[in-house]
Amino acid sequence: MKNIVILISGRGSNMEAIATAAQSEQWPARVAAVISNRADAAGLEFAAARGIPTAVVPGNQYPSREAFDAALREEIDRHAPDLVVLAGFMRILTESFVEHYSGRMINIHPSLLPSFRGLHTHKQAIEAGVRIHGATVHYVTPDLDVGPIVAQAGVPVLPDDTEDTLAARVLKQEHMLYPKAVRWIVEDKVSIQNGRVRLDPVLSQSQQFVSYKESA
Repeated sequence: MKNIVILISGRGSNMEAIATAAQSEQWPARVAAVISNRADAAGLEFAAARGIPTAVVPGNQYPSREAFDAALREEIDRHAPDLVVLAGFMRILTESFVEHYSGRMINIHPSLLPSFRGLHTHKQAIEAGVRIHGATVHYVTPDLDVGPIVAQAGVPVLPDDTEDTLAARVLKQEHMLYPKAVRWIVEDKVSIQNGRVRLDPVLSQSQQFVSYKESA
């Protein structure tokens, strides 16, 4: 049974989707802990109600990023994680922290990487006039939003979309994509070779990209 540790900063809706899928689909893994940098993160209540251990490492109580990351690392490692999952964790992590979890930490980014790295991705997509937007599950590396891509989901950008309507459509896909990608990893169906993700042959290449029509 593998251990998954999930980091959140707020509502944690992707954490909810992963925890629910892990239980209902009987993965060979469990969510060993949910950790937040904010004591008021709503997702902590969901986790506690499910019997998942929770912890808070308050980001505003440490003199530096390095000190915070050291405390966070200590808390994570208490749960012997096989996989660390960032689910709306609103902190920029230090290089040493990321390297400690190299090949064991993933994130979901609300765009089709490598397009629209960083913040305000939905605004960027609308202003760029793209027809397809989406979300990407990727391994975390010291460089922001450039780690090996595990899977992606696409959604159409509609003529009357606002940031909010587009974000809602992407989030719906995230809730399906992220649990799928996490399950592949804990089932050892994902490997990294020469900086790229390779899927087990049992998974078709089409499963790496989920279109809106297929999953809506």
